[in-house]
Amino acid sequence: MEKKKIVSFTDLITWKEGHALVLQLYNITKKFPIEERFSLTDQLRRAAISVTSNVAEGFGRRSQKERLQFYYLAHGSLTEIKNQLLIAKDVGYLNKDDFNSIAEQANFVHKLLQGLITKTKTTI
Repeated sequence: MEKKKIVSFTDLITWKEGHALVLQLYNITKKFPIEERFSLTDQLRRAAISVTSNVAEGFGRRSQKERLQFYYLAHGSLTEIKNQLLIAKDVGYLNKDDFNSIAEQANFVHKLLQGLITKTKTTI
């Protein structure tokens, strides 16, 4: 099997799966109460966008050290999402199935991002 050359951040599996997480979060947060629009809903969406934005920005940086910095920021945003998902579940905004589905995707993105960080660290 021939490896596809990565020429854009959109070629990164980490970005692709992070983007899927963004879309999933947008869909699920549509069901949140209207009074959460400018709090938990907004925070979750911003954190999700931050994951893919930082992966993209890191990819665009010239030095591996700079890339790593942005990948770590994405990692922090992903941890923020996990915390906010627990809150949303515990206050009754997410049912068990929705929580499990999105938590599974967040964990998958976490593993991919950790791999990207590890690979980047080996090239510094």
